[in-house]
Amino acid sequence: MSLGTLLLIVLILMLIGVVPTWPHSQNWGYMPSTALGVVVLVILVLLLIGRI
Repeated sequence: MSLGTLLLIVLILMLIGVVPTWPHSQNWGYMPSTALGVVVLVILVLLLIGRI
């Protein structure tokens, strides 16, 4: 597997994980979504500068 495919799989799993529909995650607020947004932003920057 290439690095891009692995990153895509990890990001999809993270998107599923931050959905606040399960009882244990309903009171987490915006923290998981914000953290995922930061991770996506860092990956985009790394892709744009050619490090990945």
